Parts: sequence; structure tokens; C-alpha cells
Amino acid sequence: MAHYFTNDYIESNEKQINVKVSNLDLKFITDNGTFSKKGLDFGTRTLLENIDFENIEGDVLDLGCGWGPIGITIAKNKKSKIDMVDINERAINLAKKNAKLNDVNVNIYQSNAFENIEKKYDYIVTNPPIRVGKEILYNLLFSSLNHLKEKGKLYLVVNKNQGAKTLMKDLSVKAKTTLIVKNKGFYIISAENR
Repeated sequence: MAHYFTNDYIESNEKQINVKVSNLDLKFITDNGTFSKKGLDFGTRTLLENIDFENIEGDVLDLGCGWGPIGITIAKNKKSKIDMVDINERAINLAKKNAKLNDVNVNIYQSNAFENIEKKYDYIVTNPPIRVGKEILYNLLFSSLNHLKEKGKLYLVVNKNQGAKTLMKDLSVKAKTTLIVKNKGFYIISAENR
């Protein structure tokens, strides 16, 4: 079965959508084989509407960027240097199109988790690929902490039914973990590097 975190061939069916996040009107091209092909999913929307993205400054990584809603939204504030990575080639190509469509300057490249990442960040923001399984997911999120600068923050969204409470508890062993908000089962979590 093909998933958005692989490069399996799936027939393309691009479509353009309009998205409003806070006071921003954005346009995105989505496609089959990417998350979420139908538009901005509720979890990502909840994440963007509950982190102070307008005041995020410094080096930011959108980890598992998909077609780019997180990194592009944050880039609109022009206070950050944004890197956006994904393992999925189609997602990378869409993110590049969407960066141009929304007139933002971001650095987009392919990486399997942190494989091609050499720097540390002030912020890492992600709607992580839950379907990869707990072992890979935990490796991804705990590796994120190693790629944060001192006092850097990881922002993520996880559904309660997909282990949000346990994940928060486990992250708190290595980071100062805060529940920002719960919304219809979605937990917006920050983990600050100690």
C-alpha cells in the first residue's frame, strides 16, 4: 500500500486550494500521494492556529513538510530562515511550486528524517507521520531534540487516539514538554530543549 512518506508511484491529480490561516490567505497545489491531498487537515490547522508563528524567529525546520503548509505559513512573517524537508519527491516538488505561488523564500530539499540535515534549529515544527509506527516516530521526534539549539523548541501535533499522552510523557524525559492546547482530540505540544 502506498503512503505519503514513500516514493511509490501514484497517478498524479494536482488541484489548487485556497487556505485561510489566521489573517493569511494562501494558495496551495495538492496531489495524490501527499498528506493531506484534500486540503489543509484539521491537525495541521490546529497546530498553525495555536503556535505563535508570527513571532517565530531564527532558523526553522518544517520536518516532513508535505506540500508545504507549515513552512510556507511561517515564512510569510519574514522573520525566519525556513528549511523544509520531506522524503516524498512529489511532496518536495509541490512544496517548491507552493513557495513560488505564495511568494516566500524557503529552502526545500529531500531528506529521510535528518539524513541530509547538518545544522541545528531554533524551532522544528511538524505534523509527524504517525503511520510509520512508534519506533520510527520516536526516533524522528527524539532526533529532533538533538537538532535544536539550546532553548530551541519542537512544536508538533498528535491525535489523542494515536498516543499523544504517552508521547508527551516520554518526551518530557528529555525536554520541557508543554501541552499548548487540546482541540477535538488533537494535542498541540511543545518540547523545549533543556
